Amino acid sequence: MALGLIGKKVGMTRVFNQETGSMIPVTVIDVAGNTFAQVKTADKDGYNAVQVAFDAQKESRLSKPVAGHLKKLGIAPVKLLKEFRVEASELPAEGATHPGLGLLEDGAWVDVIGTSKGKGFQGAMRRHNFHGSPAAHGSMMHRRTGSVGACATPSRVWKGQKMPGHMGNENTTVQNLRVVQVRNDDNVILVSGPVPGARGSYVVIRPAKKKQGK
Repeated sequence: MALGLIGKKVGMTRVFNQETGSMIPVTVIDVAGNTFAQVKTADKDGYNAVQVAFDAQKESRLSKPVAGHLKKLGIAPVKLLKEFRVEASELPAEGATHPGLGLLEDGAWVDVIGTSKGKGFQGAMRRHNFHGSPAAHGSMMHRRTGSVGACATPSRVWKGQKMPGHMGNENTTVQNLRVVQVRNDDNVILVSGPVPGARGSYVVIRPAKKKQGK
């Protein structure tokens, strides 16, 4: 994993391509306040990594181990700590205090990780996109799942069977999103398309694992 950023989802808007005039839906992500908390090296810790801190927090709301860890590092209380594994060449220079938006540029490809919106208990049609059963001629199975297993063999329901249940509120990664704009003055980035989570939720932005370059 390369060094990334932590952000807060502001909402969605749109921008227009000046050359083609096409409209691009984008998600605005606020990344102001990312700071380096700790740098780990292979010589000292066995691997190379960078801890990034984000968003101020009351010390009373931190657990004692986390509060002690931040005090030892001389960092003000924060809500989030995220560790990114990096190569030795990607470790921040001595004296650097924050990643900055220089990590990303217009046209870069990123993966965005967040917690999806919780939908509660949902049926199979909404949860798994089932098309449903006949809705006329006496059918009584409009939105039900139908058969979920055989009778004598195997005499059980297979593991992983798509059935009604809890939907959403899961760690979700959306891959290969393009950075449409990096607005340094506002400390925000505009990413093409939607990202997981509700407005105000936290997300992690990292360089795309499967797609590189512009």
